[in-house]
Amino acid sequence: MPKILVLGTGNILWADEGFGVRVVEEFHRRYAVPDNVTILDGGTQGLYLVSYLEEADRLIVFDAIDYGLEPGQLRLVRDDEVPKFTGAKKMSLHQTGFQEVLSAAELLGRCPQHLTLIGCQPLDLKDWGGPLTGPVRDQIEPAIGLACELLAQWGSPAIPRSEPLPELERLLANDIDHFHYEMRVEPA
Repeated sequence: MPKILVLGTGNILWADEGFGVRVVEEFHRRYAVPDNVTILDGGTQGLYLVSYLEEADRLIVFDAIDYGLEPGQLRLVRDDEVPKFTGAKKMSLHQTGFQEVLSAAELLGRCPQHLTLIGCQPLDLKDWGGPLTGPVRDQIEPAIGLACELLAQWGSPAIPRSEPLPELERLLANDIDHFHYEMRVEPA
């Protein structure tokens, strides 16, 4: 079985920039995956992600990407279409870091054979500490659906969890998970 990495990148402190992290968090909460699939919150780790890419044969990345589309619109980009070098057009606030990760893995001779980017057009990247905007938050479910389709095509289907994932097993903790950080209701 190919080794598959499902990765969410972005910065949850900058509103829609956190899209990738929030999608991978929700995916992990709702689905179990076979042993050949790794789910990872890559956040803004940059070059620290190279070792994960080196181990993967196939990669799915969730990210907020500026394509110049309507806010909240999803776009799926595959393989060579995904910019790999820092000289390519910058498409998000932190893409240079991820481009460097892809370039480093390629230079080491161990870049995933198949790469799929599931990107969402942000509405707001400037609201420090703000939540995802409505149009972007509404794309979490469709983005997860695209990833499930890819995993099924690759012979490693995601299976809906029959019981909720215990909080201790979630990707994010310490009140930075989506519910506690963005969805909480402040006391009156």
